[in-house]
Amino acid sequence: MGGTSACPCHKHAPHAAHRTPQPLRKSTARLGRTTAPWRTAPCAAAYAAISLRRGGAVRACVAAAARFAAVLWGPSRAAMAVAAAGRGGVRRWMVVAPFLLVLLQLVGAASAAALPVVINTWAFRKAAETAWRVLQLGGSELDAVERGCTQCEIDQCDGSVGYGGSPDEIGETTLDAMIMDGNTMEVGAVADLRHVKNAIGVARKVIEYTKHTLLVGESASLFAVRMGFPYEDLTTQKSLLMYSQWLNQSCQPNYWKNVVPDSSKSCGPYKRPEKVTCKEEQTTSRSVHNHDTIGNNFCRVGDSPIAGAGSYADSTAGGAAATGDGDIMMRFLPSYQAVEYMRMGTDPTVACQKVISRIQKHAPKFFGAVICANTTGSYGAACNKIPGFTQFHFMVSSPLLSQPTEHVVDCI
Repeated sequence: MGGTSACPCHKHAPHAAHRTPQPLRKSTARLGRTTAPWRTAPCAAAYAAISLRRGGAVRACVAAAARFAAVLWGPSRAAMAVAAAGRGGVRRWMVVAPFLLVLLQLVGAASAAALPVVINTWAFRKAAETAWRVLQLGGSELDAVERGCTQCEIDQCDGSVGYGGSPDEIGETTLDAMIMDGNTMEVGAVADLRHVKNAIGVARKVIEYTKHTLLVGESASLFAVRMGFPYEDLTTQKSLLMYSQWLNQSCQPNYWKNVVPDSSKSCGPYKRPEKVTCKEEQTTSRSVHNHDTIGNNFCRVGDSPIAGAGSYADSTAGGAAATGDGDIMMRFLPSYQAVEYMRMGTDPTVACQKVISRIQKHAPKFFGAVICANTTGSYGAACNKIPGFTQFHFMVSSPLLSQPTEHVVDCI
């Protein structure tokens, strides 16, 4: 599942393939960024997974436009990993929810038959199957969440994960991703990643080869190239068409406010008015089916690469991932809050509901959902009920099921 900045909208953005590979320059400037009003989040529809497995570690990975969180619980304590991936540039009315995967494998005859368990947000079946297969073949929890998220990036899940997603105000797609180890509490994340498709893979390298937590912009792309990732174009014919249509609609919707010229009628360039006047904002109608909307400011970073917002994992308590309107949800650190509720003994479903209720008090019409899993292998989900979004779908895999099964929860 973008960014914001007071920059003008470029109606004729140069194609990425015709540009000099800026990431190769030692510079802190954002790669390929210009002064334009909207951009795409790499993993707006986050793919998140939580996996719990004997001897494993809780890990999470989130990519803008797609989040993947995995939680694995060992014999003495839970081991969790979460990950997410998404698009970082422009966001649509809604960001596709992260894909949350929960894997549990506990010691004890009573629970052995039902574990491990894999849970992921949205009906991203192939990504869930990929993560599950990695575990079944003896792969690590971190391997499972990374591979599951990578699968979503390759498949461009829901059209909002990975390359070719909703472009930013200059017509580019940028990516966000995060992966977290719930045993060590290490986090690797990238934001505003350009010209590199495997954002979640780069995020994992941040953990493995640096002492940092989050790399952004051109520096993140430079790091990726040094780690051996190919430098390539993330633009597709579909994303170019989306960009063209957006420009032809006077750059609507966009997320500017209190600027001149009127952002509801033109593409800009915008600037701060000389005399600021207060006026009531009008809420425009936006489709709840478009999770990664064009119109975000060009510097936007979504919630996917933010630990505690897009996803969070703690092997002593549980794991959680959030999906939806990242600009609103990140203000409440929903994933972190859900894990803390579970730490206090709250049932996962109730923990998710409490997180949603907390956000509702400040933003009753927000689009979003949360999925959680605790150290016992219990899991749950909750979503905010708004017109067009009354139910939330997620997948569950376990030895008791012949294949990943889609579950549905009614929004509150």
